[in-house]
Amino acid sequence: MATSGPPTTSSTRTAAHRRLGVLAVAFMIVAASAPLTVVAGGVTSAYSVTHVDGIPFGYLVLAAALAVFAIGYAAMSRFITDAGAFYSYVSQGIGRPTGVGASVLALIAYNAMQIGIWGMLGFQVSSFLESKLGWGGPWWLWVIVGIVIVGVLGVNRVDLSAKVLGVLVALEFLVVIVFDVVAFANPAEGFTAAPMTPGNLFVPGVGAVLAFGIAAFMGFESAAIYGEESKDPKRTIPRATFLAVGVIGVFYAISSWALALAVGPSKITDPAGVSPEEAGPPLFFDFVAEHLGVIWVDLMSVLFITSLFAALVSFHNAVSRYAFSLGREGVLPRQLGTVRTASGAPWAGSLAQSALALVVIIGFAIGESGWNPESGPYPVLTIFTWLTNLGAFGLVLLMVLVSAAVIGFFRRDARDVGAGSRLIAPIVALVSLGSVWILILVNWDVLLGQTESTPTTFILPAILLVPSIAAVLWAYWLRTAKPDVYRRIGHGADEADAAHLGGEAVGG
Repeated sequence: MATSGPPTTSSTRTAAHRRLGVLAVAFMIVAASAPLTVVAGGVTSAYSVTHVDGIPFGYLVLAAALAVFAIGYAAMSRFITDAGAFYSYVSQGIGRPTGVGASVLALIAYNAMQIGIWGMLGFQVSSFLESKLGWGGPWWLWVIVGIVIVGVLGVNRVDLSAKVLGVLVALEFLVVIVFDVVAFANPAEGFTAAPMTPGNLFVPGVGAVLAFGIAAFMGFESAAIYGEESKDPKRTIPRATFLAVGVIGVFYAISSWALALAVGPSKITDPAGVSPEEAGPPLFFDFVAEHLGVIWVDLMSVLFITSLFAALVSFHNAVSRYAFSLGREGVLPRQLGTVRTASGAPWAGSLAQSALALVVIIGFAIGESGWNPESGPYPVLTIFTWLTNLGAFGLVLLMVLVSAAVIGFFRRDARDVGAGSRLIAPIVALVSLGSVWILILVNWDVLLGQTESTPTTFILPAILLVPSIAAVLWAYWLRTAKPDVYRRIGHGADEADAAHLGGEAVGG
């Protein structure tokens, strides 16, 4: 349905907006996982907190679990190509009320991931400039600048974002590969394959390892969001998903193994062997400084920042497309369901996400006044740690719901899809990812860096779960009060294509 807004916007996309191929979508996915950020920040922190040296094998286990999930997810993506992605899957596989709840779950989780990463980026830019120029400015200043830049990319052609991310991700991979080669050539305690063996993973603490590790993959599930902008979604989305999860899993396993060798397996997992000042990213950068020199440290520091930026663009795109899908169907204000005619970008959803990020960042900046600097970097220990873990918590739950939705979708009509894809793989994914979600919940204090529970321990999950449950009830109200809106829930792309593409099948 066309809007009454300016002629430069529309509520639908056309064939001209289908610009993304397999590699472009894969780059979007990998960018969201922020490879250099994970290796230099996430992996080092995981070793320091869990004291388990089987973390590299843990990435392979998680990659296998997510690949199994992707089997059913890819099968369903052949029949549903909607910017609402998981929202549409759950709506059509389980039911419209659960789908609306899933949509709110996705919006909050993706927003949490995106806004949380802003905290790390602001801190890194400020610290880097301080070290080089003697003045870095407040962390929130660089966040505001970044929000403007990401917002500009968000309202323009998606292939522009894909090209930017492609360059940044390629550079990230290159410098981490250099680190890996040097680390394998200079092991601190001699070469060992122990970190890559099951026996070193399945020990006390394995739950925290998997809870930490799953966050490194977040973003891989976002391929379906770009279904309406892919050249051939029935092939592009499954291929990009499997390519991304395979590359991410193997890359993180090898790189985390290299990190263990670089620092020394006994030192990297021993809380007494690493001082608080050395723990985390310094483990990575100190090795680089010693073996490659300061120039490489500076280069990797800059790419660490661009890695965060690439993830921010990717998650921003995800949020704006969920908002677009919900707006198009009338679940959210219809203005959100418009795209720019020239680019196909969901401009209203993009602006809404930028505005929300700005408001949250301002709130945290005001709250910093009572923070004790001796406790550590405020934007990292609050915005980044709290919100990215909240996002991972929500996205894993979302994948659990999608696994159930795949079973429900094909139960009514197998559509010539084999039992392995429509039943067995989703059941395995449901059990394995459900177990990871429970592990995240059980290890919530550990993930937040808390020695004991505080009000934050309970408030953060409530921010995610309470609105999602309320959204389910809202959908039941829509069924009675606005049956036309209720009927379109999870089916927006189908109706849009029928109305504006003359019945042409999506991706046909």
